[in-house]
Parts: sequence; C-alpha cells; structure tokens
Amino acid sequence: MKKFIIYTDGGSRGNPGKAAIGIVFCNEKEQIIKKFGIYLGDNLTNNEAEYSAVITALKKFKAGFGRALSETAEITIKSDSELIVKQLNGQYKLSDPKIQQFFIEAWNLKFDFKSVKFKHIAREKNKEADALANETLDQQESIKTLF
Repeated sequence: MKKFIIYTDGGSRGNPGKAAIGIVFCNEKEQIIKKFGIYLGDNLTNNEAEYSAVITALKKFKAGFGRALSETAEITIKSDSELIVKQLNGQYKLSDPKIQQFFIEAWNLKFDFKSVKFKHIAREKNKEADALANETLDQQESIKTLF
C-alpha cells in the first residue's frame, strides 16, 4: 500500500470564462512526482474547473501509475476549494444539476482506489497547483494574441 498526496486547483477567468487546472502528484513525503497544467476551454465556471481538476487527477493517476497501484493506493486530494471538498465529503448539499454531474463522476472514480480522502487547505498551501493553472491560462492567452 502506498500513500500519495495530490494537490489540485482549477481557475476560470471570467467565471464563466476560459478555464484551466493545475495538478501536482506527490509521494507521502510531499516530494513532487509529476505535475500538469491543462487548459479546459471556454465558458466554464470556477467550480466546474475545480471539479475537473479532481476528476482529471484521479484519471491521470490511474492512467500514469496503472490499475494495480491505483487499487492499493491511499490518495489524499488537497484543494483550496472549500465548496468542492465539503461536497465530496458529504458536508454540503449539491443543488446545481451541472455540478451534480461533476460530483457523480468524481465520486465514482474513488472506487478505483483503496481510499481517496479530500482535504481543504489554505490557498497559500496550494501555490504550485495554482501556479500551474494560471501559467496554462497565460499561455493560452498568449497563443490567441499571436493570431
């Protein structure tokens, strides 16, 4: 059994607007293993981006490390989104039908792992994932200005 910490962040400029996510995989000693910044597209809200970060992190972990490791892994996902963490921990209700779909997908992905815990952290403790999301948005904007 192995323990992993995954930092996730999602951001939307305009809310809804252009959105991106940042994901940082760490071992149990908080040493970075892999990190990603992924552009999601336009017309997404911040909450949709935050959920997309969690969903993408779980999918990328399984794809990158394999099914066998996923089934024995204990994952802690750390996010600065109190709403997402509290919804995934069953502390907040879901009223938005669109967000309910994101929740269901994230919830179902948990079953591919030995355990998945969601922990809310302060924004200052999520700087790496936040920077990846913002760098990805900045890169996307600079590409658009070239053409």
